[in-house]
Amino acid sequence: MALPCTLAELVALHSADRIALAASGRAPLTFGALVRLTDRTVASLNAFGIGRNDRAAVVLPNGPEMAAAFLAVGAGATVAPLNPAYREDEFRFYLDDLSARALIVSEDESGPSVDAAARLGIPLLRLVCEEGEPAGSFSLFAEGAGAESASVKGYAGAADTALLLHTSGTTSRPKIVPLSQANVCASAAHIAETLRLEPADRGMNIMPLFHIHGLIANLLAPMHAGCSVYCTPGFDAFRVFEWFADAKPTWYSAVPTMHQAILARAGRNAGVVDALQLRFVRSSSASLPPQVMRALETLFRCPVIESYGMTEAAHQMASNPLPPAERRPGSVGVAAGPEIAIMDEMGHLLPAGKTGEVVIRGPNVMAAYENDPEANDSAFADGWFRTGDQGALDTAGYLTITGRLKEIINRGGEKISPREVDEALMDHPAVRQVVTFALPHKTLGEEVAAAIVLAEGAEASDSELRAFVGARLADFKVPRRIVFVDEIPKGATGKLQRIGLAGKLGLTP
Repeated sequence: MALPCTLAELVALHSADRIALAASGRAPLTFGALVRLTDRTVASLNAFGIGRNDRAAVVLPNGPEMAAAFLAVGAGATVAPLNPAYREDEFRFYLDDLSARALIVSEDESGPSVDAAARLGIPLLRLVCEEGEPAGSFSLFAEGAGAESASVKGYAGAADTALLLHTSGTTSRPKIVPLSQANVCASAAHIAETLRLEPADRGMNIMPLFHIHGLIANLLAPMHAGCSVYCTPGFDAFRVFEWFADAKPTWYSAVPTMHQAILARAGRNAGVVDALQLRFVRSSSASLPPQVMRALETLFRCPVIESYGMTEAAHQMASNPLPPAERRPGSVGVAAGPEIAIMDEMGHLLPAGKTGEVVIRGPNVMAAYENDPEANDSAFADGWFRTGDQGALDTAGYLTITGRLKEIINRGGEKISPREVDEALMDHPAVRQVVTFALPHKTLGEEVAAAIVLAEGAEASDSELRAFVGARLADFKVPRRIVFVDEIPKGATGKLQRIGLAGKLGLTP
């Protein structure tokens, strides 16, 4: 059977009575019900003037309705999920930049997204959930005058745009990443194959569903494999073990900070942990310290799989394999979907063992940024997409990431990988979490600094930690400034962010 190339094909792959979506205290939604929901939703969108490649921005809380809306709306239009925590001016920027034809919100939503849409003249579509209906069930109702009839009705084709996301825009204006139906379905297939997902598996999603990790790894990949997804309201360290007990998952995927928060509360939830029967745990979207990997494997008695992904590749690019194949702490594994190579600054591919920029090409990789020829000129070289990450492939094809090129610390011409310093500090028993970052310096340009969260009840001085790192790394890599904090600032998806951290911590003039 041919692999699905569209979301409509993907949700229709499986037996109608199999469970697709589940949530606490709700009846589950079957694949058959999901197909019927998709049919109704595409027909409703077309009646409201929204068709193939028309942009529908979605601002919904995490949960089964957001999951179902992505699948059903994306089957006939282009979904642009936005972070519900944005302020009105942020919503206005993104809605305008996306040329949104409609904004989908909850029935009772009256916050800044609604105000932004009103100022831009964008019609609202209210998502209504009837009490007692299965998890994820909804209907759409237009508020006010609808748009003109949809130009291209029915289900989207493989080349149509399924998903629009913005890059983080940490150092420049956010770029629009258009992912086709074929892109997202290819990535879902790659992840399902890497994780050997089967219909008997149950995933638990704690990632935000406005982020590529949550949408593709935690939702589309299990949908592709025909296994169920237990949808939570979003990550909450105080409730996650409650959800573990209710969902009884066979796997979950999260960013490293979430794994670390789970580890921190595991001792208070030993009974739940003992009852769990996880087949594996997956980590992606940021580097996983080897110390955290080992602690997770000890806690959950299963392998931890670190993967490597980014928005422009519809998430997964590389992954450590499941046993009996070798998984390597500190490596993001082998190519797991697209081709991977290492390129120098002149555009030449480098042999195994050489460090350079990680480049990719394959069916899950976007064709180009939208309306940004300058970014595309610098991002593509001879058909390869430049990821902006620095790394090296060994002779067995395992990829090691040494850092984002723009995050590499340049201390008077000496280049330092923040990740290397992170891992050295994480070996100290008093350190629970660390982010190494660049601190501006008058003469050197940049100096090495680190923000550290100590383990509960632990003590350590900055001089002690510097001496600890100095015994493991060259002197120029030792942090000259160490800041102890209760919590390290994170992005909207839970990722620790190095760029701009000095300013956020008040360390710059």
